[in-house]
Amino acid sequence: MTERWPLKRLMTEVVGSGTKSAEDMTREQAAEAMRRIFDGDPDPITLGAFWLANRWKHNTAEELAAFTDEMCERAEYATPDADPVDCGANYDGKSRTAILGVAAGVVAAGAGTPVVTHSGDRVPTQKQDAYKHVLDELGVATELTPRDSADMVDDTGFGFYYQPAFNPAVDDLFDRRDQMGVRTFVNTVETLANPAGASVHLGSFYHLAFAKKVVDTFEQSEFHDLDRVIMFQGMEGYDDIRPGYTKVADWSANGDFEDYEIETATYGMDFEEADLQVDDVAADSARLTEDVVAGDRTDHWYDAVALNAAVRIYAGGDADSLDDGLAAARTAIGDGSAAAVLDDLRAF
Repeated sequence: MTERWPLKRLMTEVVGSGTKSAEDMTREQAAEAMRRIFDGDPDPITLGAFWLANRWKHNTAEELAAFTDEMCERAEYATPDADPVDCGANYDGKSRTAILGVAAGVVAAGAGTPVVTHSGDRVPTQKQDAYKHVLDELGVATELTPRDSADMVDDTGFGFYYQPAFNPAVDDLFDRRDQMGVRTFVNTVETLANPAGASVHLGSFYHLAFAKKVVDTFEQSEFHDLDRVIMFQGMEGYDDIRPGYTKVADWSANGDFEDYEIETATYGMDFEEADLQVDDVAADSARLTEDVVAGDRTDHWYDAVALNAAVRIYAGGDADSLDDGLAAARTAIGDGSAAAVLDDLRAF
């Protein structure tokens, strides 16, 4: 008979004894825990304790891979004909600095690199502005079926997948997550859903060790089969490059893992993070997106969007270097290709 591991037993015998003495779960234990969570099995108090214990002990890549695979088995995937760059930013959003990923994705698409973003709507814990809210402000449809999202990628070069539509199992956890008051491992694994089945994932990190853990998670996942993962130090946990000296992690499926540091000023992004702060994240990010892709700005906002687009173009394999990606991004803005993508998105 297969041994059973309800969350209360995992708390007592494995993860719940404290930050120094807690043990890691096996893949089988972690997978069963995630199944039970999705099935609504644990008592709310037990679930909260389990989430908090895992936050304290820090999850291994093996555990995260098991959680991710259980989530992906329940998600509805719709793969476009194009192979986009998957941008998996924190779903609970940003509160201080502009979201540059919509503008950067539109510019990258204008340069010929398809891009996919995904988020929910006011996801716990922060419940701040995310990709959806910038697109809403721009008049772009966001509450789409996964099939419509895939069609958006093929029709425009840029796609948005809406969590309640493609990942309802995680969306169903909203109320319980909202009661936690802190992030849990669900905040990590939901960004790894890759709803378009892309072969390249772009993400961000605070510390390099987290980037390595995400790479290891993808490697140990039995569901995902990626060719490349690129991550960089982002602002507020989002996939917007932090100005200054920024670390980058670059992994490919042949096993190569490289980490290096770039100075953003070398690529025109010569200013401070404070220069990217806004009063209304969604509305101001949308306005700046419009201005930059239309070619109406040549200031630091233009430089920030161009470099973030360059990273997406480089990640997608459409540029051999960041310098080449930057040139392609600037061309897409200058010749109207980026503006045409935004027009297509609004018309979709």
